[in-house]
Amino acid sequence: MPDQTLKRGAIPSPRSALAAAVPYAPLIGAPPNLIMKPQKISMWGNDVHGDCVTAEEAFAKACNNPEIFISDNEVIAWATRHGVLEGAYLTQVMTWMQNDGFADSGNIYDDGPYLSVNWTDAGTLQSAISRGPVKIGIAANQLDATWHAANGQSGWFATGYHRDTNEDHCVTLCGYGSMSWLAQQLGVQVPPGVDGTQPGYAMFTWDSIGIIDVPSMIAITEEAWLRQPTTVVKSVAAWHTNDLSAATGSAAAAGDPAGYVFDAQGTQHVLYRGSDNHVHELWWG
Repeated sequence: MPDQTLKRGAIPSPRSALAAAVPYAPLIGAPPNLIMKPQKISMWGNDVHGDCVTAEEAFAKACNNPEIFISDNEVIAWATRHGVLEGAYLTQVMTWMQNDGFADSGNIYDDGPYLSVNWTDAGTLQSAISRGPVKIGIAANQLDATWHAANGQSGWFATGYHRDTNEDHCVTLCGYGSMSWLAQQLGVQVPPGVDGTQPGYAMFTWDSIGIIDVPSMIAITEEAWLRQPTTVVKSVAAWHTNDLSAATGSAAAAGDPAGYVFDAQGTQHVLYRGSDNHVHELWWG
């Protein structure tokens, strides 16, 4: 996998969308350090398709408590259905996700409304991350090299990046703290030459979570968003079976049943001819 050409797929959000966005107002009380590290993550199709904007949504769902793992097939199907398998605006996908999210295990997983985040202000950004994963659009050339240098394994370090405004990829900021604290959470050592006391961020991309220092994150980021809430769970209505005869101990039916609802009393009724040739009524209310 590390030898592969990594896919991207983010299209810079229109300036009009950025200008019209409601900004996130930081809240008091963000913890000094934090990381969201799901037990199970994936490429979610971003190894073969330019669906990074949709794959990031699946990672954000995995950060839920309890964790929600959306299958690769569902992510690819969703991106295909919405015409964003090979590229998307971040705002476009977040808008669709508010009313047409991922379907899995009898539920729909939507997004809440999104707010723009000032990623250059540490207090604002850390406050936002404490509320949920922050979706960002970045220029990925330097990150691509970092990922390959680490053989695609979690725990990579992104430092010393130069300014790049060629936004073409979507990733997640899922934690913050000192570089040494983040390294400890990911089970890796701080590389020689990196000051572990300096602040950094945990970042998800391409089936991995790594660490990026603050100047490098600012150098490659072009937009940042917080969904509030990150995940809205909706149950999918479905038919269910229930053996009313067994539940009520009533006679077996010999004829076709008929049912009705008595709205005035809030009751539900089933009438049928029993095997004893009597007329039976089951009701619930």
